Amino acid sequence: MTNLISTPNLKTKPSRTDPMKLLQLTFTCSMLLLSFGLFSQGTPVPATNDTETVETTDMTIEDLTGEEAAMDDGEKTGTMWEFGIRPSYMWIGGDVDAGSDFGVGIHLRKSLDHLFSLRFDGLYGNSNGENENSTRRFENNLISGTGFVVVSLNNFRFKGDIRKTNIYAMVGAGANFFETEYQEPGNTWQEGRNPILDREFSAHAAGGAGIAFRLSPRVNIGFEYQALVPFGNRADLLDGYNENTDPTLGGNFRDVQNVGSINLNFNIGNRAKKSEPSYWVNAFSPIRDEINRVDARVDDATRDSDGDGVVDAIDQEANTPAGVPVDTKGRVLDSDKDGVPDYKDLEPFFPPRAGEQVDANGVVINRNDKPITEDRVQEMIDASIARMQAGNQGGTTRVTTDRGEVYLPMIYFPLNQSTIKYSDYGTLSSVARVLQGNAGMRLVIRGYTDRTGSAANNEVLSYRRAKAVVDHLVTQHGIERSRLVLQYRGEENAIVPLDKSYVNRRVEFLTADDNASEDAAPAGAGSGRGY
Repeated sequence: MTNLISTPNLKTKPSRTDPMKLLQLTFTCSMLLLSFGLFSQGTPVPATNDTETVETTDMTIEDLTGEEAAMDDGEKTGTMWEFGIRPSYMWIGGDVDAGSDFGVGIHLRKSLDHLFSLRFDGLYGNSNGENENSTRRFENNLISGTGFVVVSLNNFRFKGDIRKTNIYAMVGAGANFFETEYQEPGNTWQEGRNPILDREFSAHAAGGAGIAFRLSPRVNIGFEYQALVPFGNRADLLDGYNENTDPTLGGNFRDVQNVGSINLNFNIGNRAKKSEPSYWVNAFSPIRDEINRVDARVDDATRDSDGDGVVDAIDQEANTPAGVPVDTKGRVLDSDKDGVPDYKDLEPFFPPRAGEQVDANGVVINRNDKPITEDRVQEMIDASIARMQAGNQGGTTRVTTDRGEVYLPMIYFPLNQSTIKYSDYGTLSSVARVLQGNAGMRLVIRGYTDRTGSAANNEVLSYRRAKAVVDHLVTQHGIERSRLVLQYRGEENAIVPLDKSYVNRRVEFLTADDNASEDAAPAGAGSGRGY
């Protein structure tokens, strides 16, 4: 069997670093780094000497000059490294009652994503112990290096952007070199004359957990526990005792090197190019930000600033007054092309003749009453129809009369309403005059809705809109009910492919042929609801 014990000798024990001096040096360096990290965050805005009350601010001069904004807005690739210094309390769980001793560790940590990171640790320190009856005593000096996989445990919450705390667990493996001086069984402790286990390479597994508190984008402080479990033929010799060095021991169990530490951590790297380590950032923030960006793009694509039912992206008149009829391009309707929009025109379907002028209400002020021939009338009608066809006139439907084809405007309705607006009374009056001037003419009155709400409810609403127009023509203008064919189509045949488009909430006037039949009232027509 390999002899694990060096021969006792009388020479002086190898000198070891005084752990208290090491801690003092570590503490001094840590405070300097901490001060640098905190004060490097920016120069506070100086207080004003004015007597006026002003709002306080956490902004720095760098914020006000735009330097920090430039950092934040600039394109960043990757994240910063974390460098940590760990003043440590060390003790060994083994065959001897543990005493207290100290050490120091350093580490580098690199985030892989919001949950996982890699960490590389170095540890130097002393441990000691002594039984109550002083039959066993040891002093251990350990140097180790460990690689950890670290997982953040509190980064699964949706709320918040920057975490104030980082709770983590870690597991890893590494190598150690330790030297142990121990009291030989049956002897007393003799300073400098005790057996010594010389340093040898040994592997170990490691695990731990900790919590860190974010002080600034550069600095955090935390508390941590680690356990190092050696492997190999020196696994039970951290305290110098196993069944070989002390036959009175009943078994061979691994010793455990325990380390409790206070961590002072600093994020190193250029903030203009590197982001804060990802374990300080909410894992759901990128998803939430992308959802917000998509929502913003959807809002931009469907925005209708003037509420005319035509989205801004294709609206050629973006400031249409509320409730004014427009065509499919958002342009205010001017059916007779006299320069006065229909909603202001008292005679919206009577274009001025050559030489005639209209006032602000669309009424001719210098009427030309010279007689014209029937052929000239037909010529004017044909020209008007041609102009309307060439201009792709929106918001109208074409019907056939005894004298040819004419265009009748559509009637539009507010959301979830079937009441005719007062502004449309003039339009319906013009429709009535067309019917009165063509005794054999029949019209289909067809109602529609937009795509908001259920299909059943929208059928009811489209029926009620068509019925409102039919009733108005009958009661207000004396049109025979038999000349009006009521039909409804609900949300079908939308003009604009948007759910809440004003243009889709309409009643159209169509030529009724001999086979045109009226639709039966839908179920719930007396109390239904739609949009």
